[in-house]
Amino acid sequence: MISLTRLNGSKFHINALLIETVEDTPDTIITLTTGKKFIVIENSSDVIRATRHYLRSIGVLAAVTGPTDTQSEGATS
Repeated sequence: MISLTRLNGSKFHINALLIETVEDTPDTIITLTTGKKFIVIENSSDVIRATRHYLRSIGVLAAVTGPTDTQSEGATS
């Protein structure tokens, strides 16, 4: 879950795994895979950063991007 702020200033948490798109219009609009939309104060970069941090914390980002080591497994020099 990531913490966000509605335009009226109230804080809420959203399941980052359900985020489909993050749009920068004058406000930031988050669309979930369910079709529900949220308008938040945070800019899209902050939402994406928070989402990546959350995905990394639960191990999903590492599973998708692979190891950070640049050498191939089993490669010899």
